[in-house]
Amino acid sequence: MKIAIILGSVRKERQSHRLAFFLENQLANRGMDINVIDMANTPLPVFGQKGVDDSAVEEVGKILQESDALIIVTPEYHGSYSGALKNMLDYYWAEFKKKPIGVAAASGGKMAGINASTQLQHVILSLGAYALPLKLLVPEIQKAFNDSFEPLNETIARSANKFLDEFLWFTEAIVAKKELTEVV
Repeated sequence: MKIAIILGSVRKERQSHRLAFFLENQLANRGMDINVIDMANTPLPVFGQKGVDDSAVEEVGKILQESDALIIVTPEYHGSYSGALKNMLDYYWAEFKKKPIGVAAASGGKMAGINASTQLQHVILSLGAYALPLKLLVPEIQKAFNDSFEPLNETIARSANKFLDEFLWFTEAIVAKKELTEVV
């Protein structure tokens, strides 16, 4: 199964990449074909801007289209998800249609990205995709993973395992249904 992980942070000092790369490793260990779309390495022009190189838009669109499912990893900035992620989401619609999407959020504080993740679930539904009801929330991200992207406490490991179990079950169910019916 092809899964794309969208890493929505572009800041130099970012921490949410630790969560994204941990999920990438875990999914690869489960035999999934993973593609990470790192917004820091794949900058998209501001949506609607004219006369700019938009080759990255096509590249990302192709990855999204070919993926069976997505996981969006976002930090929480000022009670919401990142502007880079919002810009990216604005570019696409058909690529998200009827796709299962999980949300993983992180914050530097104890709230673990709850606001950003809830907002993203609403956006996912507006895109015509299916939001996994369970979210993976990681508080104090700067203390959560080591430099090899392994969790530093058992709570995060258990939560991530449960999230991935649910995500894969959800994805397999939707993919199986899509194979039986024509997606319009």
